Amino acid sequence: MWRTSRDLLCVADFNGNFLNLNPAWATTLGWSTEALRARPFLHLVHPEDRAATITILHGLERGEEVVGFENRYRSRDGTIRWLSWNAVPRDGLVYAVVRDVTVERAQGEALRATEDALRQAQKMEAVGQLTGGIAHDFNNLLTGIVGSLDLLQTRLGQGRIDTLERYAKAAMTSANRAAALTHRLLAFARRQPLEPRPVAVNDLVASLEDLLRRTLGEAVALTIRPEPELWPTLCDPNQLESAILNLAINARDAMPDGGSLTIETCNTHLGADIAPRHPGVTAGDYVALAVGDTGSGMTSDVIARAFDPFFTTKPLGQGTGLGLSMIYGFARQSEGHAAIRSESGQGTIVTLYLPRHRGEAVPLPEPDGFDPSRRAGDGETVLVVEDEAVVRNLIVEVLHDLGYRALQAGDGAAGLRLLQAPGRIDLLITDVGLPGLNGRQLADQARETRPGLKVLFITGYAENATFGENHLAPGMQMITKPFPVETLAARIREMIETPTA
Repeated sequence: MWRTSRDLLCVADFNGNFLNLNPAWATTLGWSTEALRARPFLHLVHPEDRAATITILHGLERGEEVVGFENRYRSRDGTIRWLSWNAVPRDGLVYAVVRDVTVERAQGEALRATEDALRQAQKMEAVGQLTGGIAHDFNNLLTGIVGSLDLLQTRLGQGRIDTLERYAKAAMTSANRAAALTHRLLAFARRQPLEPRPVAVNDLVASLEDLLRRTLGEAVALTIRPEPELWPTLCDPNQLESAILNLAINARDAMPDGGSLTIETCNTHLGADIAPRHPGVTAGDYVALAVGDTGSGMTSDVIARAFDPFFTTKPLGQGTGLGLSMIYGFARQSEGHAAIRSESGQGTIVTLYLPRHRGEAVPLPEPDGFDPSRRAGDGETVLVVEDEAVVRNLIVEVLHDLGYRALQAGDGAAGLRLLQAPGRIDLLITDVGLPGLNGRQLADQARETRPGLKVLFITGYAENATFGENHLAPGMQMITKPFPVETLAARIREMIETPTA
């Protein structure tokens, strides 16, 4: 077995020296047995994996066993091989069985990349279908804003101030609805990894109601029936949002002449008989979310293939056939299940079963309220760099009202000159999308002369999409436009009061 095994077998000491190796090592890495034994194997370990490898060696020295630890090794021809270790300490030595998993990891990464691409393709198809109805409703919201402000301006000119508060509230209501709609679309469209967390499904459905009504249009009546004492579940809330929106779009398309859509939630239990009918699904408590329509329905043949990737009954060019398959994949990845009940001409009900979570759900974030303690301390100074004069003047006015000393600049170059000059600046507030020197470049250059400078970026895009993989450094935060004055005040106070790391 030692000579013929394709697995890499070895005996080593706790200092990382090979004492004995089988021939598979030379076959896999290209180094001779003598070369591998000549010096500690850490010199072959990828630099990024050395710290973890040393930690594993220390654990073995304490008597701990190792199962499935993976690290990267440099082979003689310069390529990198992934090795998976199972090792045990015995009598002062380490005995290990090691497997080359390079191919498996490459295949897994390719599969994940394909799944991510498919998921994003389905998202973007859904966004495309959303935008037609959204544009109409967004223009209605803008009409409410512009009309209310126009009337407010007219009444001011007439000296009539008794109705000003009503017009201001109407404009704010429409503006807040438009902002929520924009943020929802941006959050839905951006790429996001799966991040399971405790979710209150009823709250999530309620937060989507406005977007769903606009997506469905006036011809489709939406009814939501939440179970009052619904259990929390553990899943990725962004993927659940995507699933609900895709089911709503499918239902809308199945009702070209209008109809009704019902979203219902309930607690349920799947018994032991579920496993034979649906392999991989375990018995237990589940949260059920059912999306039902009064549309054209499906035949038994269509139901049998509905979850298959790229299967669609829509005309060529009107669908990728990824919607239901991605929803099914999300349910299974969340250790749940998806089922379809339908008859031709009688409508369709798609039910997602998500496992019950025994902990507490994470509540949706609430907007900050105003707190007088958020006012400035003595001499605290904030620099605002924003090329849009209306936005810049608004922020500066808020800062003055809160007692801050406010400096301002209309572009990155002017802002950098102020930052490079002597004088106190406690916080930089900068737009990301400045012409010329952008906000991130401004912050990086400013920190060369002011290393501890705190920076609050403002952006009109989704927070995670602004910098891509370049995450914010310590002492930097971001806020998305449009933002309530109270939220801005709270964030400024919080950043200034937080000690620099």
